[in-house]
Amino acid sequence: MLHVPQPRGERPMKSHYSDAPQAQPVARHTLAVLVDNEPGVLARISGMFSGRGYNIESLTVSETEHEQHRSRITIVTSGTAGVIEQIKAQLERLVPVHRVDDLTTHGEALERELALVKVVGRGDHRVEALRLAQAFGARTVDATLNSFIFEYTGTIDEVERFIKVMAEAGLVEVARTGIAALIRGSEGL
Repeated sequence: MLHVPQPRGERPMKSHYSDAPQAQPVARHTLAVLVDNEPGVLARISGMFSGRGYNIESLTVSETEHEQHRSRITIVTSGTAGVIEQIKAQLERLVPVHRVDDLTTHGEALERELALVKVVGRGDHRVEALRLAQAFGARTVDATLNSFIFEYTGTIDEVERFIKVMAEAGLVEVARTGIAALIRGSEGL
């Protein structure tokens, strides 16, 4: 094999593949969007997400400022830093949107979700379901001779864990509210 010496002071050639951009990490973000409470607002926002191929993992909407007829929409989505910036910029351009705040960038936001979980069973299965619900701190909101409906509030991971445990105890149905979130401290949206 022939060895070609490199001139002094020059670096050896490197591959062009090493100049390729590094893959950016995908992260979950919670966005709080303050909007006018009027017909079609939610459709415009969800249309913006679907039209650009962004996924909504959780969506919660409620009027929060009754006198001003404003609602707060809490959206949980995932993407690279660039994608999240695009989503925020596109949301801010929509006419009924007053403010978009990425709660994830403020440090740890308080996030909670409520789940109603229906469990069916008799005998030992019924006793086990009740024991597990009490261990999780779930509240019994309905009980019949064959079923329970438990109310459980927690973080996404806690709710997922509760549902997984209840699946072993006779789970038949789940209803979830989606995330409600606020940043810690004295700041407001």
